[in-house]
Parts: sequence; structure tokens; C-alpha cells
Amino acid sequence: MLRNRDARVCVIGAGPSGITAAKNLLQVGLRNIVVYEKGDQVGGNWVFSPRLSHSSVFETTHIISSKTLSQYHDYPMPADYPDYPSHRQILTYFQDYAQHFGVTDYIRFNTTVAKVEKLPDERWQVTLGDGTVEVFDYVLVANGHHWNPRWPNYPGNFSGQMLHSHDYKSAAPFRDQRVLVIGGGNSACDIAVETSRVSTFTAVSMRRGYYIAPKFAFGQPADVMNERIVWLPDWIRKPILYAVWRLQVGDYAGYGLENPQHGILQQHLTMNSELFYFIRHGKVHPRRDIERYDGKKVYFKDGRCEEYDTIIACTGFVITHPFFEESFIDYSEGDVPLYLHVFHPQHRSLFFIGLVQPLGCIWPLADAQARLVANYIVGSYELPADIQARIDADQQGMKRQFIKAARHTIEVEYHKHLWALQRELPPGTPEWGQVAVR
Repeated sequence: MLRNRDARVCVIGAGPSGITAAKNLLQVGLRNIVVYEKGDQVGGNWVFSPRLSHSSVFETTHIISSKTLSQYHDYPMPADYPDYPSHRQILTYFQDYAQHFGVTDYIRFNTTVAKVEKLPDERWQVTLGDGTVEVFDYVLVANGHHWNPRWPNYPGNFSGQMLHSHDYKSAAPFRDQRVLVIGGGNSACDIAVETSRVSTFTAVSMRRGYYIAPKFAFGQPADVMNERIVWLPDWIRKPILYAVWRLQVGDYAGYGLENPQHGILQQHLTMNSELFYFIRHGKVHPRRDIERYDGKKVYFKDGRCEEYDTIIACTGFVITHPFFEESFIDYSEGDVPLYLHVFHPQHRSLFFIGLVQPLGCIWPLADAQARLVANYIVGSYELPADIQARIDADQQGMKRQFIKAARHTIEVEYHKHLWALQRELPPGTPEWGQVAVR
């Protein structure tokens, strides 16, 4: 007999994490569900618009993890999709997923969640943008963390155009300009390559050495290759990964890039097969970290000074939950102390889905997180008694493994996090269709 099968459950967001959250709630027999989505369609960050919007994808965006390790566990991507599908294909996949599992019927589109407050009886008061107030037994937060730009902070003032990667949509506006891209992550390398096709000059400034890896290794997607050896202990696997990376990339000195000063899995990997080609063809020009601005002049820490028309800051995003009072929950800076990156130790009816930055893809992890939460709500899974101690141990482990950076407060290794979630699932966890719809 299911416990809490009449519980009223709120899901915030109908992006990839929100739709799999709703699907897993339905899978355990919960039906009193509302998914609030401020946009007009399923897809969240993957709803591309040529205008400024919530979405951070741009015209030529493709995923950086392969379709094999990006698809939900029980809904494969179409066989005719390439190894790295485009944003249009990914959006279609998400919308088909929501329709296939009946999630779309539970979504209220064009609805903003303005405030979420905890009530004395452990329930949640949700105030919508139009002033409507609803009350729920449980809240699943799936509003994403790639939408509120984090800006770099350098001395001086830049008098040219400055924008964040969040607002970059295509290379066309930068034709015949001198463009400086700041960052060494996936967006920075992608945008540097794209703008270099039309700009007079494109440079990319990195504050440290980054592991930039081609998307393919030995003729297969890099993450698929890694999956073949992921069962090995780290002291064997990491040297293998480093050796493969070094064999493929060669000496960074030939590219004018700084060598990383940390281990290969101590920082979020950058997946890009084109940057090295464009550097060696003189289209993208590596630069060191910035020292200061002066008008259109940019001074770099190695003494170089150059003028630019536009700076594109690819410097990540701030974790933001605008519907919570900052005094209640604020993960914009510092640690994110949640059990399995999902469960809050004090608020047992509040859950975070997809609040991870994996060395891999978020969506299958959000699926597994949501599955565990759904089973918790209906009473077939219980949290451990030492939840706070486990959170503390996990936080210390993250600090030992990853270099100190804002994005690493929610960093996980894909397979290790997936295994940790799967280990917690109770025996007999229902698959789709095993629980009758009332």
C-alpha cells in the first residue's frame, strides 16, 4: 500500500530535470502533481530563441556528452540522431519524452513561481506571478542553474561592447570585429571558434590551464570510451585518461596554451574538437588572464596589451533560486550541503533535481535523483539517520577532489553519482506502467 499517494506535489520548471521529475512521480502512482513552467513550452534552457531569453543555447549549439550517455534510461534518443545532437534535436527529444509519459498534461505553462515559503505544518505555500497562492505537501526544485550570468571582475572599465555567453546567440553580429572571449570552458571554446569564422580577430583569455579534450577518442565518443574503463580504480583510470588525452592533444606549448596544474578529473573537462584546429590555423589566439581594462585596451598578465571591440564573458552562472528568501536558502556562493545533491537535511519535503555539474550529462542523473525522491514521497525509501554526517563527508570529498572554483560546489563524476543514487533505490522500485493509473 502506497503512503502519501494523495500528496500534492509541486515541480518548479519543465526543463529536462523538471519533466523527468514529473515522470518519476507519475511512475510511483502520484497524480496530484503540478509542474510550473514560466515559458510556453517544454525544454527550459534548450528552447532556442534568436532574441535574449531565459535560454543560454546559441544557434550552433550541440551537446557535449554523447547521446548514448545523455538519454534518459528508459527513453532512448532516436537511432538516426548523431553522436552529438543539435539543440533542435534535443528540444524535440525532451518534448517527445514529456508527451510520451503524459507529463505535458500536468504542466501549467506561462506561469512564474514568485515565492515559496515553508508553513509550520511542513507544507509549502507557493505564490505565483499573478498573485495566486497554492499549498503543496512537497516541492521539487528543477529551475536549472545555467541562466543567471556570473560576471568576471577585473580592474578598470571596458568601453567596447561587453556581453555574457548567456546573451550570445550567433556569430553574425561580430563580423569584422576584434573579439575577446573570456573563459576556458565549453561555451568559451565554442564561441571562440564560432566568432573566429567571421571576426577580424578572435582571442580567448584563460586564467589557468584547462583540460580541453576532443569529443572523440579512438573513433568513438570520449565519454563512451571512458565508460569502458570507469570500473577501474582511480589510481589506474586517471593515468590512462591522462595518457589518452596527451596522445591526442600533444604538447600545449604548440598551441600557446598553459598546461593544467592539476589532475585531469580535478576540474570540469572542456569538450571541443575544433579549438586546436582553429588555433593552429591562426583563427583563434590564446591569451593569458586579464590584468585590467582601459577603454578598449585590455592588459594581460603576461604584459601584452591589445584593443578589442567586444568582450564575451563565458564565466559561468550563479546558482539562483529567486523564489526563496535568501535568509532561507541561498546557494549562490559557497557550499551546497544536500544529501546526494538532492535532499535538504532540515527540510525533508523539499528536493533539488538536477542541481549538479557533472563530468558528463545532467539528465540521466536528474532522472535517477527524481526516481529516488518519488520513492521517498510514497514511503518506499527512507533517508539515513546520519544524513548530516554523510553530507559533511561528501563536502569534504568534493573539496579534496576538485580545485576551488564556483562551478565545483556542485561538481560530480557522472558514473559515481549515478551509482550512489542507484544504490539507494529500494528493491522492487516500479518501472513505468507497473503502478496502475487511478
